[in-house]
Amino acid sequence: MAQVFATFQATNPKPDGELYHLNAYTLLVAVALSAQATDIGVNRATRPLFARVTSPKEMLDLGLDGLTEAIKTIGLFRQKAKNVIKMSDILHSEYGGVVPSSRAALQSLPGVGRKTANVVLNMWFHHPAQAVDTHIFRLGNRSGICPGRTVEAVERAIEDHVPVAYQGHAHHWMILHGRYICLARKPKCGICPIRDLCLFEEKT
Repeated sequence: MAQVFATFQATNPKPDGELYHLNAYTLLVAVALSAQATDIGVNRATRPLFARVTSPKEMLDLGLDGLTEAIKTIGLFRQKAKNVIKMSDILHSEYGGVVPSSRAALQSLPGVGRKTANVVLNMWFHHPAQAVDTHIFRLGNRSGICPGRTVEAVERAIEDHVPVAYQGHAHHWMILHGRYICLARKPKCGICPIRDLCLFEEKT
């Protein structure tokens, strides 16, 4: 495990998420909007949106109709718009417009699940939280790095087995590796930096 993540670190010392954001609030909104959507598609909608809206109050001023129009290119945009407005109302009225740094508080917000909360905790608050998406789930099981039958099991495997020194960037390294190298249908094993450490037998 140490060798795998040392290799990831050597190839990409400072990995970062690909969702466009300006602060903790815009990151939370972007991640909530990214469910069942691509980062590229979300960024296309949020760049102009975040030029106008950077706080819960500004989102409430924009209103449901304005937000719905702004994110209509994103999948499930109507329900997501309702959740973001409800989330913004709670943040404005109960948290003074500040995004909380507690997983429980984040998950209590409309449209915010464990994965979304973990992304915000990791990227903004620098907690060693592990957000497991489809890329990480596939990579963890295919490579043998962090196997598990459920998302929760893979998350625990990362927390339990990845050396502490790599916990902060672990999920970013794994997401990027799964997104660009360890592809679902045709993994690019020929250029994989951890090929010799991977347990996947059907290497391409």
